[in-house]
Amino acid sequence: MKILAVSDEVSKQYYDYYTPGMLDGVDLILSCGDLRREYLEFLVTMSHCPLLYVHGNHDERFDTAPPEGCVCVDGQLYVHDGVRILGLGGSFRYRDGKHMYTEEQMRRRLWRLKPALWRSGGIDILLTHAPARHVNDFDTLAHRGFECFGGLVERYHPKYFIHGHIHKNYGIHVPQLTRLGGTTVINACGHCLFDY
Repeated sequence: MKILAVSDEVSKQYYDYYTPGMLDGVDLILSCGDLRREYLEFLVTMSHCPLLYVHGNHDERFDTAPPEGCVCVDGQLYVHDGVRILGLGGSFRYRDGKHMYTEEQMRRRLWRLKPALWRSGGIDILLTHAPARHVNDFDTLAHRGFECFGGLVERYHPKYFIHGHIHKNYGIHVPQLTRLGGTTVINACGHCLFDY
């Protein structure tokens, strides 16, 4: 399965410089949040495959006008062609906002998902907006990752942990691919195309 992960910044490759057929062969698109509705609708239309998304910290507008043709998996376990995808959007709370959480609030969101995780026998992809604490994050409140994400990866060993929120222009040491135990961590800021 070929997966396109996108987040935070519109990819000029897949929008400004798009040519017909460029998305042929993509089986699934995963959005980690903070992208314009029009861009997500363009991707799902041109790719002819499902687009699943979680909310970024700036996605309050999706509450009244969600992207058409896309599926919100924020706060749920979603199975696509046998691949178990857990979606947890939002960022660490640094101001008031609907999609911002304290560490304790994110832990409670995870706690509510325990029955679904137990029934599914685990997860294959963890799809979030924010990173895990000490994995691609920063010490500032606005860009701090969640400790509970690290614990989730340690417990369920997903094949992929895909996040956004950490823009590559924040510094030269912002990687796109990292490892957390046996899990491949992908910073999807912009885009990342990979095989599952």
